[in-house]
Amino acid sequence: MTAHDVARALPDVPVLRDLCRSMAMVEAVLNPDGERYYSFSATRSQTEETASMRNGAGDEFDIVFCEAGAYLRGFDHESPMSPYVNDVPWPGVVDSVPEVFQGCVEEPAFTDDGVPRVTACIWREAGSERWQAGEIDFPEGHADPDGSGWLFQLLLDPAPEAFQRFAEAYYETTVDIEAVREVYALRPLSRKTVRALNSTVPFATVADEAASIGYAIGVDLSA
Repeated sequence: MTAHDVARALPDVPVLRDLCRSMAMVEAVLNPDGERYYSFSATRSQTEETASMRNGAGDEFDIVFCEAGAYLRGFDHESPMSPYVNDVPWPGVVDSVPEVFQGCVEEPAFTDDGVPRVTACIWREAGSERWQAGEIDFPEGHADPDGSGWLFQLLLDPAPEAFQRFAEAYYETTVDIEAVREVYALRPLSRKTVRALNSTVPFATVADEAASIGYAIGVDLSA
């Protein structure tokens, strides 16, 4: 799989945003204090929101949601397309990114010494009917040359069960599937759902996280 395959399979921007918020909300309940795999910031700036993945081993992705559309960059540190190989991004990966997203390409948090830290890049301008990626000659002999196949796996599988499998493997614990389904359905977060996912986390802590994610809290906090 490559960025081209992911671009054909990604859902529309609002659907992707909701999925990212759901993933981040479930993980915020499971792991309120530690470094998280998936996160979402609804308060990045007045005009931008960001979904992120960090696996702690140097692999990552970020999705910037803004008025111009959405910009997705992924980095697989073991990819043969890594900019650390030749000190520049692989030809075609960011060469045709529209001007409206150049600020994302050059974002200091996404670069090292001014070089974009990216092996896969996909974008969708507001009003466009499809996601796009650059014209790229991928290195031969690699089933997943840019890391897209595993970096964006959960973005292409919106089933709550997919996230449950990930979370149970990553955190080595049992994850309540009904609670995950509640969050994936974007139902306002209740105490019952929080308790099902993590019986020890204070609800106030989760409420603060929900605010930063932009996820609704139930009106009846006793539920």
